Amino acid sequence: MKYLIIYILLFTFSHAQNYTFLVNKYDKEMELESKIIQKIAGTTISSKPILYIPEMTEKEKSIYSQRFKLAKSCKESNFIFVKKDISEQDLCMNENKLYFTNNYKKLLSNSRYFGAFFWSKSRPNIVFIKNRLSKYNITLPKSYTQFIEDL
Repeated sequence: MKYLIIYILLFTFSHAQNYTFLVNKYDKEMELESKIIQKIAGTTISSKPILYIPEMTEKEKSIYSQRFKLAKSCKESNFIFVKKDISEQDLCMNENKLYFTNNYKKLLSNSRYFGAFFWSKSRPNIVFIKNRLSKYNITLPKSYTQFIEDL
């Protein structure tokens, strides 16, 4: 019996790497998110985007740094992606910065944000507000017209 348990444990541990895909799901979503944010930032900013994410985790930093130059504060950036509920005082009030969020309710309630990228029913969604695009002089390619809402 003792040898049977040891054999089962050895067999299980030898095939454990087959189940690591369950751990990496979050990384894949974050990589997709970073690709989408890179496309959006690249089309909305004429210069090279410098990204600031308030309260960024180390995992986010490692994934986003592959695609962006990251800023340590909002003052050093030109594109701010707000992913968490933070105090409005923690964000720069500079008019030269573009604000994007991952929260649809926040997009609707705060005119600072011109768009949002969020997950709904395990699908990525992108929304831009038409009047805010014109307010911030943002011209999107025609491929983005399906994501523009007129509120």
